[in-house]
Amino acid sequence: MFVLINLKTYPCDPVSVAQAASDVNETTDARIGVAAQAPHLERVAATGVETWAQHVDPIEYGSNTGHTLAEAVDDAGAVGTLINHSERRLTLADIDGSVRAAERAGLETVVCANNPAQIGAVTALGPDSVAVEPPELIGTGTPVSQADPDVVEDAVEAAAQVDPDVTVLCGAGISTGEDVVAAGELGSSGVLLASGVAKADDPAAALADLVDPL
Repeated sequence: MFVLINLKTYPCDPVSVAQAASDVNETTDARIGVAAQAPHLERVAATGVETWAQHVDPIEYGSNTGHTLAEAVDDAGAVGTLINHSERRLTLADIDGSVRAAERAGLETVVCANNPAQIGAVTALGPDSVAVEPPELIGTGTPVSQADPDVVEDAVEAAAQVDPDVTVLCGAGISTGEDVVAAGELGSSGVLLASGVAKADDPAAALADLVDPL
């Protein structure tokens, strides 16, 4: 089970959260990653945790001031990137371009989408994984596996019909170990979460509780 923690732009110490994730990762069979802001990637990677970018742009080397270059993310120590999070939406053409840019730099990709129909569409672009995240549940503490489990099951089916090699993650409202277990029972290969760990008073304890049932 892949547990990917998105730090967003929360006012947390990214290195402390990353170190907590690295420490907990030593105690579990779960795979734990941290998606940090671009300026923090190198420091997060230095903790030894699996480090992810929150976004890369569909660009190559050149005149692209203010954009995030996939090769720069790789140089900073990241091994993967989120693409098309609901807080950083892209057109389908730009999603394709970002996936291609990530592939060029050797980065693993998780493409986010709102519903099963969108999951099918982005799966066709050939990412490593997709993540279904109904935006109305993000940050609510109510997991999609509880609020609308059909969304998860339908997303898994939609991806499998297009490309069975693309794994499906479940996001939005994940905050407990029971949520993680429920996501797995619905066919998800992992979870994408944020505030449950990034905003916790004790990120290590929160993350340990998340992976303990696995």
